[in-house]
Amino acid sequence: MTRSATALHSPAAERNAAAILAVLRTHLPARGRVLEIASGTGQHALAFASALPDIDWTPSDPSEDARASIAAHAASGPPNLKAPLALDAADPATWPSGPLDAVICINMIHISPWAATEGLMAGAGAVLANPGGLLVLYGPYSEPDVPLAPSNAAFDADLQARDPVWGLRDRDAVVGLARSHGLHLTRRVPMPANNIMLLFRRA
Repeated sequence: MTRSATALHSPAAERNAAAILAVLRTHLPARGRVLEIASGTGQHALAFASALPDIDWTPSDPSEDARASIAAHAASGPPNLKAPLALDAADPATWPSGPLDAVICINMIHISPWAATEGLMAGAGAVLANPGGLLVLYGPYSEPDVPLAPSNAAFDADLQARDPVWGLRDRDAVVGLARSHGLHLTRRVPMPANNIMLLFRRA
């Protein structure tokens, strides 16, 4: 990750934006309100809001540095890209009010404690439109019916060495947690570099 003024740049975010956007175009409504959790550098927020001008896109991140980067990217962005929220997925007091049409979370679940995933599901279940609100997750997972790619196994080991509460999550555990908050898995989409997207609907 590199820094230019206060705008941070992640090569991974630049690489995966187009593939993620292709899925979002298919499943997001033509118009609506979207909340992005753990927006990081803000590159995704800028790319997606620019490509989807009728979607009000609200990024968020608990990190002050990340929010400064998001704001720097947004300075050159479209009017539908909103100011970043200081949202901690695990803290319900920081979530905005709903109803929202979609909540999107990219590459957070494996680099945060499980409590963040619990908060994500509780928050999404509370703010998404019912029925039909969309929760979109992107990242690497451990899947009981899919052999773990060697690169993902190495990544998982590296994550746990950096912080023992991090690591690839079991897909079925995530799906079960989502279901307990009224979010039902409707689609699994294979993505480049051994990532997947999981799409849930509020019902």
